[in-house]
Amino acid sequence: MTASTPGQAELVNPDGDVLRCEHIAKHYGAVTALNDVNLHLKRGEVLGLIGDNGAGKSTLLKILCGFQPPSSGRIILEGREVTLKSVDQARSLGIDAVYQDLALINQLTVFQNMFLNREKIRWPLVRNGVMRKEARERLDSVGVQIPSVNSPVATLSGGQRQEIAVARSVFSNPKILLLDEPLSAMGVKEGAIILDLITQIKREGKVSIIMIAHNYAQVFEVCDRINLIQGGQITLDKPTSETSAEELTELVVQEYRKALEERQRAERSA
Repeated sequence: MTASTPGQAELVNPDGDVLRCEHIAKHYGAVTALNDVNLHLKRGEVLGLIGDNGAGKSTLLKILCGFQPPSSGRIILEGREVTLKSVDQARSLGIDAVYQDLALINQLTVFQNMFLNREKIRWPLVRNGVMRKEARERLDSVGVQIPSVNSPVATLSGGQRQEIAVARSVFSNPKILLLDEPLSAMGVKEGAIILDLITQIKREGKVSIIMIAHNYAQVFEVCDRINLIQGGQITLDKPTSETSAEELTELVVQEYRKALEERQRAERSA
């Protein structure tokens, strides 16, 4: 039997999934954010995670990137159960995330942001020339069109900043990339840039992606499979080709009607 590494258990689920979540729950006191979530992700797959605000999407991603622990349930990475105790540990196991706020520093240049906390140093000097060259090569390799890696990030558009954040994560060699609404508040042109980048990453087949999104058209454009999360549970898990925006909309409307009826009953009995 193969020995486990720190934070990992022995092989428990050798089924080919790069990631499995089994019966994940998250409670904040009396509030239940997630309730018995089961999710799986294939190698090289792009999974769209959709649902209304407050459904539990971001909470699930925070658990998967090590930012928060689940209240119960198991996370299985490449067939081994793992306990994610921090963001750094999750990254060491190959799970990286790009959040809405991007975690870029506006005053630094593109190449400095690309190597933020990963600077190349030959003591006592920072190897800026090497980082500039590698940043340019990395961005070009995934089709990111940034005029100059010496440009301050503050001078770039929202789409370009998101590209840099995604590209930086990709070149940290993750197995799994978590994208928390990467297209939020973007115009059509900027959104298309990010969708193209995700498509390029998908084409290479090396990184599995979970993408939170609200725009169904964008989800159907790049995702292989869709999970709908409602009330802290996965209520739909289908290949993109086997569902439709109409089906997703109907499920969301049904959930809204159910919640409204429950609230009205509670008000009448009060």
